[in-house]
Amino acid sequence: MEASVILPILKKKLAFLSGGKDRRSGLILTIPLCLEQTNMDELSVTLDYLLSIPSEKCKARGFTVIVDGRKSQWNVVKTVVLMLQNVVPAEVSLVCVVKPDEFWDKKVTHFCFWKEKDRLGFEVILVSANKLTRYIEPCQLTEDFGGSLTYDHMDWLNKRLVFEKFTKESTSLLDELALINNGSDKGNEQEKERSVDLNFLPSVDPETVLQTGHELLSELQQRRFNGSDGGVSWSPMDDELLAQPQVMKLLDSLREQYTRYQEVCRQRSKRTQLEEIQQKVMQVVNWLEGPGSEQLRAQWGIGDSIRASQALQQKHEEIESQHSEWFAVYVELNQQIAALLNAGDEEDLVELKSLQQQLSDVCYRQASQLEFRQNLLQAALEFHGVAQDLSQQLDGLLGMLCVDVAPADGASIQQTLKLLEEKLKSVDVGLQGLREKGQGLLDQISNQASWAYGKDVTIENKENVDHIQGVMEDMQLRKQRCEDMVDVRRLKMLQMVQLFKCEEDASQAVEWLSELLDALLKTHIRLGDDAQETKVLLEKHRKFVDVAQSTYDYGRQLLQATVVLCQSLRCTSRSSGDTLPRLNRVWKQFTVASEERVHRLDMAIAFHSNAEKILQDCPEEPEAMNDEEQFEEIEAIGKSLLDRLTIPVVYPDGTEQYFGSPSDMASTAEHIRDRMKLVSLKRQQLRHPELVTTES
Repeated sequence: MEASVILPILKKKLAFLSGGKDRRSGLILTIPLCLEQTNMDELSVTLDYLLSIPSEKCKARGFTVIVDGRKSQWNVVKTVVLMLQNVVPAEVSLVCVVKPDEFWDKKVTHFCFWKEKDRLGFEVILVSANKLTRYIEPCQLTEDFGGSLTYDHMDWLNKRLVFEKFTKESTSLLDELALINNGSDKGNEQEKERSVDLNFLPSVDPETVLQTGHELLSELQQRRFNGSDGGVSWSPMDDELLAQPQVMKLLDSLREQYTRYQEVCRQRSKRTQLEEIQQKVMQVVNWLEGPGSEQLRAQWGIGDSIRASQALQQKHEEIESQHSEWFAVYVELNQQIAALLNAGDEEDLVELKSLQQQLSDVCYRQASQLEFRQNLLQAALEFHGVAQDLSQQLDGLLGMLCVDVAPADGASIQQTLKLLEEKLKSVDVGLQGLREKGQGLLDQISNQASWAYGKDVTIENKENVDHIQGVMEDMQLRKQRCEDMVDVRRLKMLQMVQLFKCEEDASQAVEWLSELLDALLKTHIRLGDDAQETKVLLEKHRKFVDVAQSTYDYGRQLLQATVVLCQSLRCTSRSSGDTLPRLNRVWKQFTVASEERVHRLDMAIAFHSNAEKILQDCPEEPEAMNDEEQFEEIEAIGKSLLDRLTIPVVYPDGTEQYFGSPSDMASTAEHIRDRMKLVSLKRQQLRHPELVTTES
């Protein structure tokens, strides 16, 4: 029976054990009757509960029952005494009925308890309150009976409730802990699993129960050693009443079982943690080797363009994102396994290391596959990028080659040719880069079979390889076609450069010939002071003419070359059409002026030669010196020469041009006249020798 079940009855204080003892060390049971009618059933329940508290040793010393009838009627007292016969006949040694003063005298005579001693089994005495000290020490009596013993029924009841709750919880907890602990020690896995399922967690918190027990024990020990004001160390909550040793025993048992339980929990927690880790490891491994690997196996293409490769990269990033979640679980599991390994439990080391190795192998292999796939797609993207750039360069080069060349001059042709060569060189560099990227991509594809999980990727790889090789071959063919067209264009442009050069040189020849003509007319004006000098001038003139002839021939050759180049280029020269007439016109002008110069020099030579013959005193030829015809010839030549100096050079187109300036011609004419005067004087001397003598 528990106090909590009959708590309302116990609160009525129908009976109580105050903790006091009689002179035989028997416990004192007090039944305080009141004016109201006492419920005998409730009193019986109360007595049953109170008498169940003391130990058997304590019960063997007997009880002294104090029935306080001062506020009750005699028939109630009588009923209570008779009831004690049925409730506690063996344990009761003395019943003290506290009577009111002079109230029951007449009624007592009708019923003497001492006569019924043999039938009742215990002695009953009627005594007034002030006479109780004859049987019981005052320090063992409560204040109601003039004693000094302090008793607080509600405090006792509360402590009793705490004690019974602790006893109940601790006993139940001990059974549960024992079941759990014993179940964990069994070798039978089936029993172990059943014990884990039913009793893995106690119904109450062991820490709370232990704390309650310690608080209760502390309270009991404190009350035990706190004496009353009378100086006697005694407490109503004695060992035999509140079973302090029982609390201590329960606490000891609880601590022992709880310690074992904590170890069991630790082992089970470790096992549970290990099983959870193993389960999570298998989840990671199964996903990576299952759906994760299937995702990678499904992604084998590299795309046929930049956009396709970028789409595949985006899809791969989504796959990587899913893998990242599992890799995060891997990192967490690896940390948990490392922590368990550091704990140093030998029995789990092998299993933990095996799990760690399995998890690491799968994760690293999957991470390597992801990285390989990412690198492959990046290489494919770079390959397609280079291919696209090269295709654009080839398109630009082809567009440039398809446009007809119509430059203004040779410099622009040279610039265009330089740009063409630069574009072709850029295409060469781009094609070389494409080959390098393509070869690198092919090398990576050839390594793809190493992580295909046994899947035959030959067909998929062949498609990728054919695509890469096809792109490179196509670019090679396009580049070869452009090279052929560049060769043709280069030849054409070089011919055009040569054409412009010939036209330019031909124009330069015309300029040179014009300069020679201008020099002939302006500087080649002297006729010499004597025959020898004139002959030298004539020889120089012939050389001058040879230079002009070479210049003319050079210009003619250049113009002929332009005609041939124009026929080859199927174009019309823009400069040779007027250059040739200009060259011929200047050449004809030069020829006329040159011939005029030769005539004048020839006449000057004849004039100076004849004049010198006459003017020289040569006795070997007297006849010649006196020949009148010679003088007339010299005079005629001189006059003709003077007349020729005044006549301009008439070109075929009717234009006229004089040699030198008028002053230059006047100086030359003056020199000829002086020579003619000398010849005339010589003539007179020969005709009239006496004049020479007279003058002498």
